[in-house]
Amino acid sequence: MIRQFCAGLTLLTRLPVPVRSPYSIEDVARSMRWFPLIGALIGLLYAGTSWLCAFRLPALVCATLIVVVEALLTGALHFDGLADTADGFGGGRTREDVLRIMRDHAVGAYGVVAVVLAFALKITTVSALIDRHNAVTYLVIAPALGRWSSVLASAMLPYARRDESGVPDLVGHAEWLAATAIAIALAAGLARWRGVAACAVVAVLSVIWCAICRRRIGGLTGDTLGALTEVTELSVYLLAVGC
Repeated sequence: MIRQFCAGLTLLTRLPVPVRSPYSIEDVARSMRWFPLIGALIGLLYAGTSWLCAFRLPALVCATLIVVVEALLTGALHFDGLADTADGFGGGRTREDVLRIMRDHAVGAYGVVAVVLAFALKITTVSALIDRHNAVTYLVIAPALGRWSSVLASAMLPYARRDESGVPDLVGHAEWLAATAIAIALAAGLARWRGVAACAVVAVLSVIWCAICRRRIGGLTGDTLGALTEVTELSVYLLAVGC
């Protein structure tokens, strides 16, 4: 259990985690049951940043610093996935084109626009929540549910690059059921019916995204999971602002 949690922490963050032996693909796959909890821990660091900055700095500056902390803490993992997915889906016509473009390290116009918009939406929504003194709850819930969406998608679709071994192929019922229980408990416990509504929105977006990925590339990749994480996290912030 501890090894699985540490494997997930190593995958999702740049926090130093002691490793006695290299994690296997199975370790990483099993770690997905802990993704929502790891997301909540990440969110606590965002909330701490907000609390420290709110005494002296305007809400917009605080929100910007929170996004900076996210990029540093995660190594911009999900922003990178969003950029690659936007380039691939925007510029590729065939399945092979999309997969080839997503693997290219260069970032194109679609990717730049997607990341800029994601940054802008995240900063402005978090800023609005800080102004309303309602940010801490959703700074924890949003990253938790964003990581949960990856588990849902991985349980629904196989890995798109069929000639390679992929973590999504190894995600079973135990992983997504445990992750779902943790995600719903966190969201409902922190935000009651709004948290449950956020879970429903994230679940629906995950299903829609899986349908798009199935049609375009026949499955998932690490990049499409990163893109889904960013989109669902943003959806929670938008829902919080709208409510």
